[in-house]
Order: sequence, then C-alpha cells, then structure tokens
Amino acid sequence: MVTDARFATLAIRGSYDHAESANHRGSLSEPAYLTTAQHFESTEAMFAAAGDERDDWVYARRGNPTVRYLESTVAALEGYQVDAGVSATTTGTGMAAITLATSAFLSRSVGAHPNFVSSSACYGSTTMVFNNRYGDERGVDVRWVDDPLSIEDWARRIDDDTRFLYAESPSNPTVQLVDIPALGALAREAGVPLIIDSTLATPALVRPLGLGADVVVHSLTKAAGASGRSMGGVVVARHDLRLRAQPEELTADFAGYLRSGPLRDMGSVLSPFNAWTILADIRELRGRVDAMSAGALRVARHLEASDKVAEVFYPGLETHRSHGIAKRDMWLVDSDADGGPAENRFGFLLCFRPKGGVEAAYGILDHFDLIWRANNLGQVKSTATIPATTTHKQVGDAKPGKAPVPPDMIRVSIGLEHLDDLVEDLDQALEKS
Repeated sequence: MVTDARFATLAIRGSYDHAESANHRGSLSEPAYLTTAQHFESTEAMFAAAGDERDDWVYARRGNPTVRYLESTVAALEGYQVDAGVSATTTGTGMAAITLATSAFLSRSVGAHPNFVSSSACYGSTTMVFNNRYGDERGVDVRWVDDPLSIEDWARRIDDDTRFLYAESPSNPTVQLVDIPALGALAREAGVPLIIDSTLATPALVRPLGLGADVVVHSLTKAAGASGRSMGGVVVARHDLRLRAQPEELTADFAGYLRSGPLRDMGSVLSPFNAWTILADIRELRGRVDAMSAGALRVARHLEASDKVAEVFYPGLETHRSHGIAKRDMWLVDSDADGGPAENRFGFLLCFRPKGGVEAAYGILDHFDLIWRANNLGQVKSTATIPATTTHKQVGDAKPGKAPVPPDMIRVSIGLEHLDDLVEDLDQALEKS
C-alpha cells in the first residue's frame, strides 16, 4: 500500500496495488472471492495456515481475500494522519461490530463484576444490547450518562471495575457529539479503552483514533456502502492499547485479536460479496460525504427558517448543543491540501420536529413524494423515518416513562438528489400536514 497517499487515493487504491493486480491477471478491481474455502498445494501448507504459521485464509469464517482488501482500506482511512499502527476487522452488520468490540472487554477472567460507562444518546439497537443482552442477561452494570457533554458525569461513574467508555459521535438520531479528546484523556487515566461509533461522521469528516479514541466502530451499511446493496460492520483499533487488567494478546492488535479469536469462533463474518460491493462504494466516500453534508446544512437552515418547524437538530447549526465541538472536530479531510482553508462539514443526517406534534409528523412523512420512507441512512437516496416508532421503538416500549427521542421527531438522511428538489419536497409535505 502507498502509505503517503492522500485520503481519496487510499479510498480508491487501498491495498490493491499494481503488484496485487498482477497476481490477478491485471484486473483493475479487487476480485470477488465468492468461495467458502481455500485449496492448499500440500498438507504442510494446509497445517501451517490452520496453525496461523502463515498468513492464509483457510476458511471463510477465518477470513477471505476480498474481505481483507476491505479491512485494509478501512484501516487506512481511519488511520489517515493518525500517529499509530491501525488495523480493522469486518463483521456482517454494524450491530455485530458493536457487540464484538464491546463484549471482548467484559470477560469475568479479569474481574467478577464488570461495568461500563456509556452515553445515553445511542441508537436503539445498541441500547437494547447494552440493557438486555449485557445488563439483564449477563449481570453487567451499564452506567448511562444522561448528559454526554458533561465530563464530570462520565468521571464519577468510573471505578476499578469499569471496562470501557462508549459513545456515538454524532449520535443517531439527535446528532449529539461528545468531546473525544476529553473522554480519551479520562479513559487513559482510568486504563480503559474509549470506543466511538463514528458511523454518522465517517473517516471523511472525523477520525476518532487521532483525537484520543482507542477503538472505532462503523456500520458499513450506511455511508460507506451508500448504494444500499449490502450490510456490513467494522471494528478499527489502534495497536498497543495501554489497558489495565487486559491480556497482551488483546491489547497488542485488538482488531487482529478479534479476527483470529472471537469473530472466528462466533461467526458473525462479512460475506465476501458484500465486502466487494462496499469496496466499490467506499472509493467515492470523501466526495459523496462532502456533497451530502453540504446539502444537509442547506436543508437544516431552510427548516430552521420555516414557520412550520418547531425545532431542528443538526450540529452545523449554532442552536445545536454540540455545535462548538462540531466546529472544532468535523472537517472535510484534505480540504486544505491545496493551500486554502480547511472546511467544516457536519454530516448528512438531521432531525426536525414540526409544529403540530405527532399528527403533523405522521402527515409530513406520508406526504413525501421524493424522500423515501425508510429506516436506513447514509444512502445516495434521501430517506426519512420517525425514530420513536421505528429505530427506537423497542427502547420506548421497554421504558415508556423515558422516551429516548421525542415522538414527533422526523429523521432525514440527505442523499445526492438535487437540493432544490429535496427542499421543494419538504416544503410541500410541510404545507399539506
């Protein structure tokens, strides 16, 4: 891999260079190895690969060449301008990546009563995994921080049994950021990892490993795989994690440890076909996220000025609680490469609450003609949903008295349609509601 290349070049080339191409009859694109197992030239070679004495893939649950191309590309993008060794391992979905990254630190072999501290501004399925799978089923103490911007609230929940800190930045759906450098310093002092879900930023806007995080997770189903054809997830980690009470095999290369141990054993692997389609999508990540983010800012400002809208959630607006952190940390990668000033970009997701409450929100959703009613985000097609009744419904049903998001909030993911058409669709839906 060309390690001194710029971000866009890394996204296009990854680890598939001229030499790799020569090994595949000159193919310009990474081949899709749509096969479950590897043939070996000899018994000796087979045994060596199975015993991890040579870097082969053996069986698709243990790896696949196409999947490895994607892993090396994502590691290069998340590790861009980061002064550390970085590696990645992919999973079948984003939730599998979150579960794989967090469960690895909850072993009772390093303490009988594990706990972890998490921002309460989390995606609905993440909340359910933490509360139900970890808390109720395994007895893990989940310590929620209601105000993720309060470092004091994080600090007072950490003790000797804390295993990690976790946050989404920006969060789904309220696009709330956290102060990654401050949380990173807190995690280092405690000797635990800081894990950041950076799906909504993508490495085109934020690379948390360079800000103080130790582990980053993404749903590759979203902006990385913007065509909407495949699901996937990824865990990216810096090497040589300095963590208390964790074995060296885990801390030296955490992503590699996950690939060769927990992922291999539990089997939540990424399909090579899905890896192949995501590789095609991720090549244009920077330009796509740039355009979608610029569009989202224009739409957010338009909605903020509407007399039919009560509230808009978007970190690019000065009214958003984490606008200051967004201005500091969210930059279009390499936007200053030609000597001009660096440019802020604030992501492709926004939410708003219409005047008229829940009935108005349902009416707006029903009246969209161009924007798709769908629960995915980050695609080239603009989508909208009402999180309280879809992505976060399970959380609300489990705790009716503590709704995680307002019931009248509409989440909109801005795609690549012409902005005038998107604004017109929003306006007509607002008028009819």
